[in-house]
Amino acid sequence: MTRTGPFKGRTISVVNDFSLDEQRYLYRKTRELKEAALSGSDVSKFRINDLDYQVYLIFMENSTRTRESFRNAGKFLGARVNVFDAATSSFNKNESITDAVKMLFGYSGESCFVLRTKLEGVCTWLDEAFTEYAQITGKPKPSFINAGDGKHEHPTQEFLDEFSFLEQLGWNEDHIHIAMVGDLYHGRTVHSKADGLRIFRNVEVDLIAPELLSMPSYYVEKMKANGFQVRIFDSIEEYLAQARVAPIWYFTRLQLERMGEAVLERTPYLRQAVTFRKDFLGKLPDGCRFYHPLPRDRNFPTIPFFLDELPLNGWDGQSINGYWTRITEIAMLAGRIGEDFEGEHARRPKFVDDFVHEAQAQEKRKPEYKVGIKPVEEGIVIDHIATGKPVGEIWDTIDAVRKILKLDVRSSHGVYHSNRGPDIFKGIISLPDIISFGEKDLKKLAAIAPGCTLNLIRHAHVAKKYRLSMPPRIYGFDEISCKNENCISFPANNEGVLTEFIRKGETTFVCKYCEREHKFRDIWDV
Repeated sequence: MTRTGPFKGRTISVVNDFSLDEQRYLYRKTRELKEAALSGSDVSKFRINDLDYQVYLIFMENSTRTRESFRNAGKFLGARVNVFDAATSSFNKNESITDAVKMLFGYSGESCFVLRTKLEGVCTWLDEAFTEYAQITGKPKPSFINAGDGKHEHPTQEFLDEFSFLEQLGWNEDHIHIAMVGDLYHGRTVHSKADGLRIFRNVEVDLIAPELLSMPSYYVEKMKANGFQVRIFDSIEEYLAQARVAPIWYFTRLQLERMGEAVLERTPYLRQAVTFRKDFLGKLPDGCRFYHPLPRDRNFPTIPFFLDELPLNGWDGQSINGYWTRITEIAMLAGRIGEDFEGEHARRPKFVDDFVHEAQAQEKRKPEYKVGIKPVEEGIVIDHIATGKPVGEIWDTIDAVRKILKLDVRSSHGVYHSNRGPDIFKGIISLPDIISFGEKDLKKLAAIAPGCTLNLIRHAHVAKKYRLSMPPRIYGFDEISCKNENCISFPANNEGVLTEFIRKGETTFVCKYCEREHKFRDIWDV
């Protein structure tokens, strides 16, 4: 059977690895598969039926539903399924994730790796690393599926959740009103909804959690940026005291294993705030359904067991939908289906590193270009450092430039008035006798002190001038690091992944792997 579909070799690391059109295709094909299978119709067009196609399950955190649904999905498809036992593997000998996957990749033909890890951004990194490695080995690039990475994302759970919501809503994508209840801080399944719910044209989200378990502001702001209407409540009781109650509720358990001691001390109060009670039943709208990614804590379930036999129970069907959606996902990545896809594919961002611009040099000598009182005859002057910023920040930036560029040479620096106004200041560093500045150092300077100018002084005149703007991304420097200790690029994790930041706002950068936001000054290790 041919496997040449357009999704072949793709990776699902985050929800946005599939465009909205691709997500809708996934849901449409899953509906088609599920209805055909349950009615006894032919489903052969979904099957791979090729034992040379290998599905590796690498679960470095415990899982039942996700692992078993993927295992059974692989069996349904007729692929070879390999369950990699992380507990007894070479991970216990401090082998990196990349080296372990390279070893398994070497033993297989075409392959798909399904990974659950404590480290965040693993699949994004592996997809990048194996694009080049596959070319070196002459083998087809493998696909990677993120089955949950730390507190970051769980895209395949999100896809099965959205499929379940669509089922309840009769496949109507016009509007959804959903309440998210429980541990919204640690719950990666609710974090993924900041993007996953975009398949609906109008989205209302009610966040129900005490402050200690509240949704991180990053995801709240992302929801608002995506056009969602967001309301916030401290408890179910408070939420039900108002009139507009959602017909879809999404519960998460309290992830005690991820909480610090200060939070654990308040566990009884936290549980009470997000656990449903019998006396709440009469306050729910008609046709209401409850969902939960499972498992429930059998001792303290946020959805108590008395609800199991009521029409509110949407979580059992939701769990089964994981099997159907994951069959479709692997079939897409294996190239078995997708030829009938129509729409826009997800596009990776392209960056143009054109943040260094040569400007017209001035003929006149500039009086500030001096060491002490002696003008610079030959050398380099870095001007307009942090212009307009508070004086303390200008000094900090000067210090960062000197440390990171290792400018421990005879020189001078200071804070001066700018010609932009009497209350506007700027920093200047004068470096006599330095007659060259490498391209990497120029890019590094642009990343440390965007907005500055670099002047090459020859015979006491400006021979060349470069204006440096804020770069679209910052990467390849030893002096930067993601400050998320669970990120695969965090130095102490020893995975050999170089940090890369992508600019999001004027002074905000996002880690390429874990998507943690950083202020510009925070990315530097000085």
